Amino acid sequence: MKQIFYLFIVIITTSSVFAQTNAVKTQTKTVADAPSSKIINAKQLLRDVETLSADDMQGRGIGTPGGAKAREYIVARFKEAGLKSFGASYLQPFDFTNRTGEKVNGVNVIGYIAGKNNPEKYIVVTAHYDHVGIQKGEIYNGADDDASGTAALFALANYFKEKRPSHSIIFAAFDGEESGLRGSRKFVAEPPVKKESIVLNINMDMVAHNDKNELYAAGTYHYSTLKPLLETIAKDAKVKLLLGHDRPELKSDDWTNQSDHFAFHQAKIPFIYFGVEDHKDYHKPTDDFININKEFYVRAVETILEAVLAFDKNLPLIEKQKIAVR
Repeated sequence: MKQIFYLFIVIITTSSVFAQTNAVKTQTKTVADAPSSKIINAKQLLRDVETLSADDMQGRGIGTPGGAKAREYIVARFKEAGLKSFGASYLQPFDFTNRTGEKVNGVNVIGYIAGKNNPEKYIVVTAHYDHVGIQKGEIYNGADDDASGTAALFALANYFKEKRPSHSIIFAAFDGEESGLRGSRKFVAEPPVKKESIVLNINMDMVAHNDKNELYAAGTYHYSTLKPLLETIAKDAKVKLLLGHDRPELKSDDWTNQSDHFAFHQAKIPFIYFGVEDHKDYHKPTDDFININKEFYVRAVETILEAVLAFDKNLPLIEKQKIAVR
């Protein structure tokens, strides 16, 4: 009887382990090997990515419990970074009708740090926190796309909490990017400040996974004033910062309209989009925390921070060429 009972337990246990292995991917619960950084909290950066891309976020699909859970985490991290809200809440809700005729509810999370010298002028730093959810029983965790950009928002906000920028910086975690840039379009249509006071958008979408140590900055084809600033940063960057993926003749390799910065571009607000080229885990269930490049990610965020600092310093010059050249 004991042998039969033991066999039953083994079968149940084995089946449970098999089911967990196939249905729930295990995340690495340590950031002890985080690269060191003198300007950002690298361990916290990785911890944030790991949390946002964990299975219990259910792929952060727009309008899902997983998306709501991710949003609660973002609000908490915004508060910890000392970001102010526009009005009583960080939240900017919106809705739209999807292709099947269903109403979908999305929510942006928006906060800001007031500039110490020119608070009436704004840089908007953005990333989207939604991903594609669960498909055919598999969780698409979207660690690179775009938990990486969202976690970078917190790292940048915490830096400027201690060292206030000259101009005000809005930090926006957009919902609904995967559904057609819904959140960013809502923000640009109904910004929390006067649209003419927004001088620049810096968008981060997929900044944690590249085996060649390459980070792209797209947008200088359209906004040439930004090119020499980025070229200067590239000289000392610990990643290979490349300019490109923004020319119309590249067709599908032109990233101008492929993430939230496009909503700003259409409104004639200059942008720089930081991102990596597609990799083997792009929009697949394998886009997990364990597959990002930790060293590259930390150095990429450091590089983006240096760019934000340069843009803040040179914002009056950027504003003079606010209208797209091309």
